[in-house]
Amino acid sequence: MNKQEITDILNDNTKNDWLFREADRVRRENVGDEVHLRGLIEFSNICARQCKYCGLRSPNRVIERYRILKDELLLIVQNAVNMGYKTVVLQSGEDDYFDSDKMCEIIKEIKKHDVALTLSIGEKSYDEYKAFKVAGADRYLLRIETTDKNLYREMHPGVNIENRFRCLYDLKSLGYEVGTGCLVGLPNQTTDSLADDILFFRELNADMVGIGPFIPHNETPLAHAENGDFWLALKVMALTRINLPGINIPATTAMETLHPNGRIIALQSGANVVMPNVTSREYRAKYEIYPGKICTNENPEQCRKCIENKIKSIGRTISKSYGHRRANN
Repeated sequence: MNKQEITDILNDNTKNDWLFREADRVRRENVGDEVHLRGLIEFSNICARQCKYCGLRSPNRVIERYRILKDELLLIVQNAVNMGYKTVVLQSGEDDYFDSDKMCEIIKEIKKHDVALTLSIGEKSYDEYKAFKVAGADRYLLRIETTDKNLYREMHPGVNIENRFRCLYDLKSLGYEVGTGCLVGLPNQTTDSLADDILFFRELNADMVGIGPFIPHNETPLAHAENGDFWLALKVMALTRINLPGINIPATTAMETLHPNGRIIALQSGANVVMPNVTSREYRAKYEIYPGKICTNENPEQCRKCIENKIKSIGRTISKSYGHRRANN
């Protein structure tokens, strides 16, 4: 699709049913009916950044900070492996404690478990990304959030979008499977800029794209902003599937935070990945990027069983593979 076609669909809610059916068809034909489960470990909520939409932002003095160190982290990984996960996702704020040497030690230990490893730990140098790749990391998730340069500047004090682009293209050049994505519903965001986001995903040839609705946090400058629209976020996700047919697309937790069946609806509208939280329950509520996050009071086994039952209820199957992007897609 070209930009005008994408924008027209984003602005026209009379075509929603067709759009979601079409995205589901494209998903089925290109990546099949298997759903890939990724075990998500949120290992530090300490962050040096001041992003205006995020509850982990450094000026937030209310949040109780934590950091899961190597030995405890590896026990959580072991538990995820015991539950059958073939991919582990390490996610944190931009926490300088976990320098290149510490991360490489952790990566090497995790890779002994025969799992695919995704990192989501922010903007790093080319050399750091290279070291992580050499240590064994397979994938890297770094959401652009918005490609609108003015909006990006407004939402991210003290940083620039060009470095974000640099990071994503460095990761591509190093052979990672690269994930990115955007927030839908940021103040002053337009459907025109959302169309540009989708075109950027295609230009990057992203391997994974996560789309989530914006949910305001009361300890941020956007505390009084409105929630993003669930259905608009779903449309952006569906259009991403149609424009990048063979990639991996998660049904994001934020969608279910806004809609009780959000992840299932997303799986029926183009998504093929779910990332259940395997972090120890004592930490979950403290990783509060946005309020009202689902599953914060459940243990990892409960989360896994719950999402498995939901997936089976719509006739889909749980993948037993690593879930790499399919070749030639």
